[in-house]
Amino acid sequence: MNLVTVIGAGPAGCEAALQLARRGVAVRLVEMRPGTMTPAHRTGDVAELVCSNSLKSDEPANAHGLLKAELREYGCFLLDCAERARVPGGKALVVDRERFSAEVASALAEAGITVERGEVRELPDGIVVLAAGPLISDALADSLARALGAERLFFFDAIAPVVSAESVDRAVAFPGSRYGAGADYLNCPLSEAEYRRFVDELVRAETAPVRDFEPARLFEGCLPVEELARRGPETLAYGPLKPVGLRSPAYAVVQLRQENAGGTMFNLVGFQTRLRHGEQRRVFRLIPGLARAEFLRYGAMHRNSYLDAPRVLGPTLAARARPGLFVAGQLTGVEGYVESIGAGLVAGVNAARLGRGQEPRAWPEETMLGGLLRYVATGPGDTRFQPMNANFGLLPPALCAGKQDDTVFSPTPGPGLPRQKPRARTKKHQRRELMVERALAAAREWAARQ
Repeated sequence: MNLVTVIGAGPAGCEAALQLARRGVAVRLVEMRPGTMTPAHRTGDVAELVCSNSLKSDEPANAHGLLKAELREYGCFLLDCAERARVPGGKALVVDRERFSAEVASALAEAGITVERGEVRELPDGIVVLAAGPLISDALADSLARALGAERLFFFDAIAPVVSAESVDRAVAFPGSRYGAGADYLNCPLSEAEYRRFVDELVRAETAPVRDFEPARLFEGCLPVEELARRGPETLAYGPLKPVGLRSPAYAVVQLRQENAGGTMFNLVGFQTRLRHGEQRRVFRLIPGLARAEFLRYGAMHRNSYLDAPRVLGPTLAARARPGLFVAGQLTGVEGYVESIGAGLVAGVNAARLGRGQEPRAWPEETMLGGLLRYVATGPGDTRFQPMNANFGLLPPALCAGKQDDTVFSPTPGPGLPRQKPRARTKKHQRRELMVERALAAAREWAARQ
């Protein structure tokens, strides 16, 4: 069995390495941190979560929850680590970041994988899983561009600030989760007057400069809170500050999510920002309950790279131009921690298959993971290709069974041919239920054939 080099010990790279080790493959796992740091990472820990400690919904009826359910069927290591590092977060899978990294480090050690520290500047020979992440070094990115014959694309991403729990005024902030799903969040209520003053100050606040910043390159799924506010005075009230599902007469609500197992830190949900540090203190302390907030980490913006995947990658995450090179994580154009972990699992499984002389496998298109891979491999090429989260639009539509006509719809039949009827569709929630059932059945069948 050939040695496989995995470049990058983030979530995707660690999952790939663990999948390889499970299959008896010798793994060389290389990480440039802490010797060479990125603009966003703070430690040299494996699987460090930079932007958020939330892995999003754990409900299978939600697209992110469905993806997790599928990954568990495939034997995902990092979701097991996340469960052991779990902290209260309502219906979401929320983790203590340091505990999560420690659990992943323990899993690597148990698998006999040692992390080699140092920057890889050129793609090595042999079978390689490239999971260097969206903050890939310039030297390695240049090497990748030469190997694939395509330049990388990029967008700007942002992280939210973290405040100390003891600095939150509990006489104002109240515990509770939306729609009665526990009491895992702290909620800072704003009256209409307080909300309008906050928005006015937010849109006027000074932002920190970002190298090569282009507003058009912002990622819609993670917009800075000040950019959302500039879209209209009510945008935040109908977005991250919506008060729905909470027993409060407030006009808007800022939610704080527990950051660590000890409950000593909370992050501001939906408050990704590029405001200067002083402006973050000034503006965010206008939020009721945060007047004396102690900022343990400030929000910041950084540039994320990704590939024009439809041009250079196949649905197995193998590079079209270089046999033996697999790409994992956000470099592929998937967006989100769990999506990146899923890409790492795929790359690890397929690198192991190639090492055994077998063909890499694609995932069933009925699954959420398969839908993401299909988007990566067949989405619009060139600069129109944008990163993608898990969502039900990636899956084939669910159709009624039984009495419905199974013919394909033809809006313009030929002479003498009857107009064909479309298959009837269920209501939205029923369609989702069918999609979930179909996806999980396909995932279990795929896993059984590994």
